[in-house]
Amino acid sequence: MSTRLGIVLAALALVLGVPFVFGLTRGDSTALSSNGRRVVIVTPHNEQIRFEFEAAFQRWHEATYDEAVQITWVRPGGTSEIRNQLRSMYADAISSGLLAPSGQVARPDKHMAYDLLFGGGSYEHDLLKHGVSATPPGADEPITLAITSPADLSQEELDAIYGLNFTGLPSRYDPERHQTTSFRLYDPEQYWLGSALSGFGIVFNRDVIAHLNERLDPADHLREPSSWHDLADPRYVGWVGLADPRQSGSVTTTYESILNWAGWDEGWRILRDMSANARYFANNSAKVPIEVSQGDVAIGVAIDFYGRYQSQAVMPRGATDPRDSRVGYIDPPGAVYVDADPISLLRGGPDPELARRLVRFVLSEQGQALWQLEGDASVNGAHGDEIAGPRAFELRRMPIRRDMYDQKDSNSGYRDAWVDEHINPFASNGTAPSRGWRSSIPMMMACFSIDIHDEHVAAWRALNALRAAVAKDRAAPELLAQAEAAYYAMPEHTFPLDHDDEALRGRALVFNADNYRAIRNVWRDPTEAVRSRMAYARFFREQYAKVVDLAAGVTE
Repeated sequence: MSTRLGIVLAALALVLGVPFVFGLTRGDSTALSSNGRRVVIVTPHNEQIRFEFEAAFQRWHEATYDEAVQITWVRPGGTSEIRNQLRSMYADAISSGLLAPSGQVARPDKHMAYDLLFGGGSYEHDLLKHGVSATPPGADEPITLAITSPADLSQEELDAIYGLNFTGLPSRYDPERHQTTSFRLYDPEQYWLGSALSGFGIVFNRDVIAHLNERLDPADHLREPSSWHDLADPRYVGWVGLADPRQSGSVTTTYESILNWAGWDEGWRILRDMSANARYFANNSAKVPIEVSQGDVAIGVAIDFYGRYQSQAVMPRGATDPRDSRVGYIDPPGAVYVDADPISLLRGGPDPELARRLVRFVLSEQGQALWQLEGDASVNGAHGDEIAGPRAFELRRMPIRRDMYDQKDSNSGYRDAWVDEHINPFASNGTAPSRGWRSSIPMMMACFSIDIHDEHVAAWRALNALRAAVAKDRAAPELLAQAEAAYYAMPEHTFPLDHDDEALRGRALVFNADNYRAIRNVWRDPTEAVRSRMAYARFFREQYAKVVDLAAGVTE
């Protein structure tokens, strides 16, 4: 059977399997036996990753255990959407009695829908570890259960896979405080284990940038992007592709990296301006590189492997230099952000033993080789085993096993077999620490741009027209200062009169770095979160109207 036919059949199996899997939540645990053992995985991963890991795991499992197995994949959306669905599913299981307070499935003939969550950033997997609260039948108080379960690897296994539990250079690690400006490779309690590393950067279309330059004077030509600031360049208005942070955990990580790198004030200015440049806000991060490749937008944010893969996909026949592709990808120098992309066992799944075997395969040298080896490559691993690359798709992701980078840099066969020979996330991760501002991003970006995008773009155009007028001495700098103050203003948050903290009741605090945590806590109440969104959006609309009014007399 040809590779192309195999891919088609795999995709068909995926489509046919979706309705079947959604019926498993309270199904009979023997329902899968007629087709052999099966592991059920919910994932945000694309078809290429699913195809390669399914085929390789099946080969590995049959060779190791002399038993054929199958994988059913479910891909309902981005990681944030998956997390919300899992929270709802597990809350219902607790309140209906399917999950006992012990965390075990209450009846032996029942189980939850999925064995594993494979993919998504560490932040989303951490939230699943913290669990969901619901009240069991007959109980007076809610209980909280983790949605994920520990993987139960030995410390010896963890050390062999990961080495020290952080990304970046050892010099950034403080052994006394157990802190680092880098991030964990796995949860210390093993509620999630990093399966790959993800960087976040900028994808761009050279042909579209050349087209935009045809409208500009040579002195004003756009250059290929090199910094997050390039996404905020007003010459890109209507030509930036972004994803909605309310629907994509990975793109939220990208925006968080900008805040961590630039700081509160400058970071929000960049996010505000690039949002004003956006043509759209996609519902998942994978769409942006595709839209850039098609020329619908010129530039956008991307996970590194999406950007590199799209660049490779449109490379002219016979070309080998990435600069020859119409699509380019860069990690902004000095602002590289590397995060673990985990795999997690889900509580109460259909086949936890098979799920644990898949976890061990993903973290093995053979599984990790799928991320980065060239297609059909074959090398000798650390223990002399033959390690095979992917069969159909070069995935171009960064393995998480530290020892594989050591082998790549030695004289082993890895040196010539890696697609991206120069990558080493353990040596190049950025120095900006996580500042704890992530949860502000979906709320504020929705309020200042996504939900009122037309008003935002109108104010952005007016502001830049006023800037041009001031540069030509056609408007007073004081007028521009007023317009910029209005455009970049952040709202005040008024606390409810019955707030838990008596000192904050009825007070209004400006949304800034000092006040953020107090304000964030209010959003945990769904009613207050809705009230806040409405108030913030109203504030931004009023501010944008002021900008348009201030510029009207000058730019007409």
